[in-house]
Amino acid sequence: MPSKSIKWQAMAAIAASLAFGLSACKGKPAEEKAEAPTPAPTPAPKEAELPPAPSGFPEMKIPEDNQQTPDKIALGHQLFFDARLSVDGSRSCYSCHQNEHGNGGETPLAVGAEDKELTRHSPVIWNTGYFDAFYWDGRADSLEAQAKGAWGGGNMGVGKDNLAKKTAELAKIRGYKKQFAEVFPDEGMTPDTVAKAIAAYERTLICDDTAYDRYAEGDESALTDRQREGWALFMGKGQCAVCHAPPLFSSAMAAPGGLYYNVGIGTAGKPEDQVDVGRYAVTQRDADWAAFKIPSLRNVTKSAPYFHDGSVATLQEAVRIMASGGIDNKNKTALLADRGLSDAEHAALVAFLGALDCGGTLEQPDLPK
Repeated sequence: MPSKSIKWQAMAAIAASLAFGLSACKGKPAEEKAEAPTPAPTPAPKEAELPPAPSGFPEMKIPEDNQQTPDKIALGHQLFFDARLSVDGSRSCYSCHQNEHGNGGETPLAVGAEDKELTRHSPVIWNTGYFDAFYWDGRADSLEAQAKGAWGGGNMGVGKDNLAKKTAELAKIRGYKKQFAEVFPDEGMTPDTVAKAIAAYERTLICDDTAYDRYAEGDESALTDRQREGWALFMGKGQCAVCHAPPLFSSAMAAPGGLYYNVGIGTAGKPEDQVDVGRYAVTQRDADWAAFKIPSLRNVTKSAPYFHDGSVATLQEAVRIMASGGIDNKNKTALLADRGLSDAEHAALVAFLGALDCGGTLEQPDLPK
């Protein structure tokens, strides 16, 4: 590597310069975008030619009224795995974020309580505590609000007006009654303290020891030759870092309120009144029509299917859609354009994304009785 890894904050400047380059090349004549014949795999760039690899996460923002404690985290861990929170005892938070599916959803659209299909795909939640807004459309402004939303909404089916009643049922479980009295002595077990405990646990779901992270910290052998080629493309010709700035690999994680873009997913062949309007439903701003939050790319090779509607089955196809400029519609972001990548370059990008695989797992705790 050319030098020690730069701090994550420097990515704002890198992303800004990349975005400028994107806008500058927008609208070039078609003949300038023609793809060359597919080349054979190219040698990996020399270390001196590789871009610097940022390391070191920012400090996570913890709410003043929900500071982390070991007992609170342990309580939230139990609640996260406890299907008794759902209306029919069939679903827990973990049901949508299982290890076998990369910590994201198995099916294109999430399945909630009473086997009801929901409207969006369950995303990966590694490092979710670094977001400033939650859900694909950012409608929840905290992890605590997201936990209550999923509990009262379709995911667990309780209904927001019935959370107090469900909490009273759970409070009859001897173990929970004792733990809540210890962790929240002034409040006890309420819908708010249930959400606080779950959020505290979710803030511990950190993925920061991938092959990329080891490379960024100075282990040049952590990436394969093909992954180093993909890293150079990710930061350069592919322009991926504009939306997926390292080391978090979602620029939305470093932005107050998040970042939301329309890349065209879910718009093709649909009348406008049948399109999921995404962020627009929250803000009512035309610029947010069919725009969705930028997900992190950490663990992306393990978490198919992809995008907010789970409509793309393979990572190879997801990369190809994004690198070729997304799907045209009335509000597609100007940040996307056809990068003219060869098949070999697409393969190198996919190989690099494998360097973002998270090694941790969510462990099933013993539930209170």
